[in-house]
Amino acid sequence: MTYEGVLTKMKTELAEKVQYYLIFEQDFINMNQVLDKKLSINFLNYQCTTCQKRKKIFANGVCYNCFMERPENGEWVIRPELSKAHLDQEDRDLEFEKRAQLQPHVVYLANSSNVKVGVTRKSEIPTRWIDQGAHEAIEIVEVPNRYLAGITEVALKEHLPDKTNWRSMLTNDLKDLDLAAIREDMRQYLPQEVKDYYLANSKELELKFPVITYPHKCKTLNLAKMPFYEGVLKGIKGQYLIFEDGMVFNVRKHEGFNVNLSVI
Repeated sequence: MTYEGVLTKMKTELAEKVQYYLIFEQDFINMNQVLDKKLSINFLNYQCTTCQKRKKIFANGVCYNCFMERPENGEWVIRPELSKAHLDQEDRDLEFEKRAQLQPHVVYLANSSNVKVGVTRKSEIPTRWIDQGAHEAIEIVEVPNRYLAGITEVALKEHLPDKTNWRSMLTNDLKDLDLAAIREDMRQYLPQEVKDYYLANSKELELKFPVITYPHKCKTLNLAKMPFYEGVLKGIKGQYLIFEDGMVFNVRKHEGFNVNLSVI
């Protein structure tokens, strides 16, 4: 079977083992069904996922102009503490920013390679945890806007990392930890404005990923440098495809890449 289309991050579905789907304009693939089969990926050209123009991707699947101008690429996305919609202050498009920022957000602990603190919209749970390859996660606070979530993350980053060690995540070099106990320890560092939003009774969620074998070492596939690759798919975790030869492919990092994909 051969498919062609622009890559976007895989859609996911929570199940006994997470289900993954690659969605193209005219078709889709349940990637779990491709496990243990040979897969070839051929990079054809770029296409901005926002303006649809055949322009080189700058970041997040979009061209430079869209990254610099579109409201969904404002700095508050990466640094939620910079959110200002709750003050009625515009960054790029106030109406868009109100819709995105003035909704429930969650600050959480996720364990994918180590325990890290993170922020996401409530509607993105558990998708956010799946995308990070977390095998366990727990909510700390639920707040009514992105700004409060952002200042909470900034405070907790003084005591916990906010990045995932992707190599450890993909080689399954993991430790099971008591996230509820870590959450309770972090409670003392919450900003005064969010202390009343602490979730003392939230439950830890465990996630299992469709991986047949984990690699001992990882090599990263960059289609901009290696436009064709072929290998046997042995697992899917986070937004990565894991191949038999230790090659790993970050689908999300290749959003906006138009590819020809064949299942052999």
